[in-house]
Amino acid sequence: MTEKKVEGYAGDMTPEESWSLLQSDENSVLIDVRSAAEWAYVGTADLSIIGKQTTTIEWQSFPNMTVNKNFIDRVREIYPNPETKILSICRSGQRSIATSRELTKAGYKKCYNVSEGFEGDKNKEGHRGLTGGWKFHGLPWRQS
Repeated sequence: MTEKKVEGYAGDMTPEESWSLLQSDENSVLIDVRSAAEWAYVGTADLSIIGKQTTTIEWQSFPNMTVNKNFIDRVREIYPNPETKILSICRSGQRSIATSRELTKAGYKKCYNVSEGFEGDKNKEGHRGLTGGWKFHGLPWRQS
């Protein structure tokens, strides 16, 4: 695994590195921090083949993208152990940087950003999902 060390959280991992860690480390979890609209219309990572579930907790709520003031409390309810390896994923790897930093400030010691996110950056035509991200790399996912 080639974790990229960054300021304010444990590091960045590619989608493939994240998938590998989720498979090999029972103390690792994936939190999808996108909005409920994104989960419903775009899909979510499907961890069922490794006996896990993606945890969905909005960092910001659509449409005005206000920050969820209960985000940290919700994570603490589900994952009270500060040693839990938390991988945060969003659309393209930006909101998940923010959540990784906030979780680290809250006392979690192993917070990682899934670089590229679920859909990756836009290509030159302005479309996501064609140049990077969880889906682009063929990792398991599903739509509702």
